[in-house]
Amino acid sequence: MSEFIHPIAQLVHSTVRIECTDLENRTSSGSGYIFVFCEADGKGIPCVVTNKHVVEGATRGTFHLTLKKKDGTPDLGNYEAVVLNDLGKYCVPHPIDAIDLAAFPIGSILNSASKAGRAYHFVPLGKNVLASNDLLESLPPMEEIVMIGYPNGLWDQLHNLPIIRKGITATHPKLKLNGKPEFLIDAACFPGSSGSPVFLANIGSYVSLDGTLHTGTRVALLGTLYAGPQHTTTGEIVVVDVPTDTKPIAVGHIPNNLGYVIQASELLVLEEAVRKALEPTPAVPRNAQCPCGSGKRYKQCCGALNEALR
Repeated sequence: MSEFIHPIAQLVHSTVRIECTDLENRTSSGSGYIFVFCEADGKGIPCVVTNKHVVEGATRGTFHLTLKKKDGTPDLGNYEAVVLNDLGKYCVPHPIDAIDLAAFPIGSILNSASKAGRAYHFVPLGKNVLASNDLLESLPPMEEIVMIGYPNGLWDQLHNLPIIRKGITATHPKLKLNGKPEFLIDAACFPGSSGSPVFLANIGSYVSLDGTLHTGTRVALLGTLYAGPQHTTTGEIVVVDVPTDTKPIAVGHIPNNLGYVIQASELLVLEEAVRKALEPTPAVPRNAQCPCGSGKRYKQCCGALNEALR
């Protein structure tokens, strides 16, 4: 009999703590996870996925990656801080402005480490872990979930491990909440949780729609946390991006223990943006207008991304 490996014990190695620094040297932190896009023939494009607002205004980003032992297991406590200067050059945003997702290709980072004789241990997510339509159709409105990330900047710094939060779906994950590709979870969403992956987490057993108790484990990626409804100290209820720091603000905002999660299907849209950003392009003069239609010079747009990822 093969040894049982708890799925959450694996998924904690799929997340990445992201530290950002802006022009005024202010720092903030958020969460992300490693996802492989464009998989084919055993190859793909590994990226760190997070929210756009986590990295907005950042000039430098730091990702903490655990090193791998020769036997393939994580070398807990032995990790490196990988620094990306001029962070915007590496960012591939979701093409719809209102969808708060972005990807950072890290293939060049992994290749550089390999050439130096090092390897990082992580458990990448891919299409195989996305919640399928059939699975979503089979779920009741309330299901157990886990969210893995770095709330309030907290983490196991010694072992480079994230914090696991448990909760339930507050609206059905297959339905577009108020017409948007998102749903609500009932879980505490504190600053630093932005970009956390949210998983269906039925460990050992689950109850089907007809009330039948089943034995078995179901784990699937439902989406990415990005915001939460909060009420102010004056009683007003507002929806805000989950902050990336804990600096005091003029009007107090108190979390309602709810979080807005972007549906996992939007990763398929982001995948096309990643594919387009990294596909080979004809030679374009650096000072010519970028062929993507942004209106910028090639060297300031797609050319900058291509150069950064070499």
